[in-house]
Amino acid sequence: MGQAFTYAQNQWPTLVALFQDGRLLIDNNHIENKIRPLALGRKNYLFAGSHEAAQRAAMIYSFMASCKEHQINPYQWLKDTLDRIPDTKLSELHTLIPSPQWEPMEQNT
Repeated sequence: MGQAFTYAQNQWPTLVALFQDGRLLIDNNHIENKIRPLALGRKNYLFAGSHEAAQRAAMIYSFMASCKEHQINPYQWLKDTLDRIPDTKLSELHTLIPSPQWEPMEQNT
């Protein structure tokens, strides 16, 4: 019991701030759930075969996570990006990154 009281006493300033400011959340489950795939990915990168392969896998994970975050269909984004790369100038590569401003190329039908 003494350890529990000591812990609560040491955390008291944080608890006071938590209850005085309604914007603060009591847990961080939302953030932990968002970073869990990245943590699992880090573990998987150990078995990528080489450092370069692990870097490529990390980039793909990052692109897919960005698509998910911005509610972009990953398949559509990847297909569109691969179609656009040959005609994109080096100075315009940033336009291919999945972001809220990303829009798919007009389809020629």
